[in-house]
Formats: sequence, structure tokens, C-alpha cells
Amino acid sequence: MNVLRFSDLCNEGRARGRRVFIRADLNVPQDDSGRITEDTRIRASVPCIQMALAGGAAVMVTSHLGRPTEGAFKPEDSLAPVAERLAELLGRPVPVKSGWVDGVDVQPGEVVLLENCRLNQGEKKNDPELAKKMAALCDIFVHDAFGTAHRAEASTYGIAQYAPVACAGPLLAAEIDAISRALANPKRPLAAIVAGSKVSTKLTILQSLAKNVDQLIVGGGIANTFLLAAGLPIGKSLAEPALLGEAKAVIEAMQARGAAVPIPTDVVVAKTFAADAPATVKAARDVADDDLILDIGPETAALLAAQLKSAGTIVWNGPVGVFEFDAFAHGTETIARAIAESDAFSIAGGGDTLAAIAKYGIEKDVGYISTGGGAFLEVLEGKTLPAFEILAQRAKG
Repeated sequence: MNVLRFSDLCNEGRARGRRVFIRADLNVPQDDSGRITEDTRIRASVPCIQMALAGGAAVMVTSHLGRPTEGAFKPEDSLAPVAERLAELLGRPVPVKSGWVDGVDVQPGEVVLLENCRLNQGEKKNDPELAKKMAALCDIFVHDAFGTAHRAEASTYGIAQYAPVACAGPLLAAEIDAISRALANPKRPLAAIVAGSKVSTKLTILQSLAKNVDQLIVGGGIANTFLLAAGLPIGKSLAEPALLGEAKAVIEAMQARGAAVPIPTDVVVAKTFAADAPATVKAARDVADDDLILDIGPETAALLAAQLKSAGTIVWNGPVGVFEFDAFAHGTETIARAIAESDAFSIAGGGDTLAAIAKYGIEKDVGYISTGGGAFLEVLEGKTLPAFEILAQRAKG
């Protein structure tokens, strides 16, 4: 995908003396007193800001935080705690500017944080007048918030339409590169792991991947529906019998291409959904009527691990069992460690997936970890994200 990159502009000296507007993703979790409990997104935004400052720009940064009501400011909606943490990371003051749409006073070498952009009326509906006012604030618009790339809002899409220059920041550019490497031009075999509680929430992803991947590994409640489709018992496990036809269609689409959806041969079951429930390994065909399937079995995990270790590219979205409960975490851990040990290029995304990566300490062994959540899922569905679309249009001039 051809987009203008902010790094190239800075290397060419085109940011010097310019007003640069960075749309970052600083939407971090906070406790009841407003203290930030996890700052990964803030730390991830720093390289783009530093790049702009080093390039001699006057830097404006904004983000959404939470779900504020447009036009109705409340103290808990403020980016002030974010500004405080940014100032620590950057080693310089980061003042917060309110009511910034009609003008911002910032000089080259300075950085300001523009108050929560979702407080602006018309933001979520991508109001053209709001977008034009934002665009008028800057010489260069930098989109560096992949987590919002699937939304066409004033601060993510509209401003990119009207700004003199619109480009991708280093975070967004890295996502574009990783996604292209994994899906547009993958090294084969291409294996995808798609797990979650319901087929219905991931059906379009499964259908899209079934046209492209060599191995489609399903896990969690999704796997239970595929076990049913294969004629195997699942007891009282979570499943969606109404979607058996769709599951069979995915299996058949893969088979028609000489590809496969590996069906578990063994599973780990319990009688109740609880962390201390006794775990029992059973052959998939032997699941009892009162069993809950909460993980794949060791035989299945070993087979899948071997396939992943020989893959060329791996896309991972979702743990394959209830990994929060240690007795039902072995399948996910085996998969995670196989990905870490594989020579394949791997890209992983989704909140539970990131939690599993952190739990097993394999961050440095995954090729690319996407922070996008919904944006990552839409890419797997085969959709063109609005942010990618508008930046590609602007790159054409």
C-alpha cells in the first residue's frame, strides 16, 4: 500500500518550521481516581512525537479518551493525566489546550496536547466543517493511531482529506507493513489462528481467511461449533448450532483449495466453568453430555504446534482455551510457545491475544504485535480501513 510516510518527510527536512498535527491513540485505562493503570499506548506514541520535534516542527497531538459526550466536557474526560505521563516520557512540558478547534498557539520545538478530540461536536460523524477547521491548524497531518483506523471520524479521516499534507506516522506505517507482509504477500504456508467465544462474531473473518490461508486453526467456542459440524459431541459446551452450515461451508472452502481446518482430536473438559474445576483430557469423540470443553487437548496442541513451527507466516487472533484458568491454559501456552519458536513471520492482535503474549513472556518472539483491536479484526475480514484508504488517495496527489 502506497502512503506518504512522516519519517520520509522528516528525513527530507520537510517538517522544519511546520505545524504538525498528530492523531495518536492515547486511550489508556484509568482507575476511579483517574490514575493511568497501563501506559503502553502513551509510550508507543512517543517516537512519532520525538520525530516531529527533532524535525523542527511545532507539534500538536490529540486523541480520544473514553466515550465522552460531544460538547459536554466532564473532568474525567480530560487528557490531563495523559499529558502528565507524556511530559515524563518526553522530558519536557506538555500543556493541555482546550477549545483548540479555532486556533492553537504552538511554536517550533514545542509540543501541546489538544484536549479529548471526541468532545468536539461532529467528531464521530466526520462533520466536514469540523474537519476543515482541524486541517486549517496544520501544514502536515500525521495519522499514528491504528486503533482508530477503522473509523471515519473528523480527526482520523476528514482532516486527512483537507490538510495540505497527510501521511502515516511510524506506528501506522509499521501496521501497514506488517499487515501487507502477513496477508498481501505472505510466505507460505500461511497459518491463521482464529479463536473466540462465538462464530457469529468472527464469521466474516473465517470466510475471508478461508480463501487465502493454508491452515485455519479455530479455538474456543468457535472450535466447539466446528466440532459439531464435524459430527462430534460437545456436551454442554458453548456453541452456535444455528451456524453449523456456515462452519461446514468454511471447512469445504478450505478443502476445495487443498487446505485444512484441523479439528481437535482431544480436548480438556470440566463439569463446571470455574478456575478450580477438575480438568480431564478426553478424546474428542468421548465428550459426555454434561462436559464443558474448555481447552484443546495435549495431542491436538502438539499437532498444531508442529504445523506452526513449519509455517512461513502466522496470523494469531485469540487464545484457544480458557487460558485465564491455569488448568485450561496448556493449549494456548503450547500454541504461544510454538509461534515464538517458529521461524515464520507472525502477526498477533486482539486484547485476549495480547494478554496471552504477556502471560507467557513472548513479546520479543512475535514478529509484530498489533494494538488495533477492532481495526485488526476488520483487516482480517478483508476490509480496507478508512485511514488506509484516505492516506493512499492523498499519496496519489
